[in-house]
Amino acid sequence: MGTGPHGVAITGIGQSEVARPSSKSGIALTLDAALEAIADAGLTKADIDGVSCWPGDNDNGSSFSPVGPLALKSMLGLETNWLGGGYEGPGPLAGVINGAMAIASGLCRNVLVFRTITESSARLVNRGAASLANKTVGRDSSFFWQWYTPFNVRSAINLIAMYAQRHFHEYGTTSEQLGWIPVTCRANAARNPKAIYRDPMAIKDYLASRIISTPLRMLDCDVHCDASTAIVLSRADVARDRPQPPIRIESIGSALQQPWSWDQISLTEMVTRDVAKMMWDRTDYRPGDVDTAQLYDGFSILTLMWLEGLGFCGRGEGGPFVEGGKRIALDGELPLNTNGGQLSAGRTHGLGYVHEACLQLWGRAEGRQIAKHDVAVAAAGGGPLGGSLLLVRE
Repeated sequence: MGTGPHGVAITGIGQSEVARPSSKSGIALTLDAALEAIADAGLTKADIDGVSCWPGDNDNGSSFSPVGPLALKSMLGLETNWLGGGYEGPGPLAGVINGAMAIASGLCRNVLVFRTITESSARLVNRGAASLANKTVGRDSSFFWQWYTPFNVRSAINLIAMYAQRHFHEYGTTSEQLGWIPVTCRANAARNPKAIYRDPMAIKDYLASRIISTPLRMLDCDVHCDASTAIVLSRADVARDRPQPPIRIESIGSALQQPWSWDQISLTEMVTRDVAKMMWDRTDYRPGDVDTAQLYDGFSILTLMWLEGLGFCGRGEGGPFVEGGKRIALDGELPLNTNGGQLSAGRTHGLGYVHEACLQLWGRAEGRQIAKHDVAVAAAGGGPLGGSLLLVRE
């Protein structure tokens, strides 16, 4: 038994359309996801007494976070005991972790957690809407982006490529090895009717795609989209009476034991080692018990680092582990990003991994359902922001 937030489980999930772009507003997408999640949990709006998201209202309605908890509370007419949202902490999974803590501490019974993003629509108007230059103010309390933008580091890929190059240098990782992550994700996306890109991709197609920032290619980058994802967290006594078996949050990883910066932490691990150690130290489960891993693929090198950091393979062994794609395929020893991930299905930015993990654990991932589906890991983030969840179907 883990030492995660005692007596907290996922009871329902929902997701709006995933489009590039959507004709719907951010709040309309959020309402679609939220209402679906509430109904999926067998609850009503009156049962929801907590709302949580990430990064909340900090971005003041930008495409990175167009809807915050106050807006959703108002639109649904909820009577809440607790609201949460904020940028710092364990990154994209902070909404889940904060919501679970709120329930565990007795503040509420059912928390609606959501994540909405509309960067695809924003990029129609301004191609630089998602650039680091536009995120310098308000995104980060230490304002570290200001040290990058004068040197034309305007995209996260310019940062991540440096870490990828270091991994290649230290461990002999190759582009062809890395390419099996996007190739596998595309194969999974072909089975997901919501995925943005579903056309077949072979390793030769990956290697033919243009270099964006050495050594990373276009097909190493996630796909901007407009979407909202929601889940319902419930207290144990509520969860037992819901339509589907509760998915217990067995353990959480949220540690950051290194300097809070992209360039002062372990260059080939980032925050993954701290997050993983915390999560595994709080459970009797081990990496070999995990049936599927939904791991952050904002860029494919981040997925490789999560595989190593979480102990699914040794440090520096990520390249050989994914090479050929057999181990990480739907019928492999560790099915990876089974909905296509953000590389092909769309950048739902963290909560989409939890949504897919729940579909798999409940046996509802039609067309891409894995055979054994009792335990899953969802992890998201990069650099100094990272969190993980060990999820167990009861």
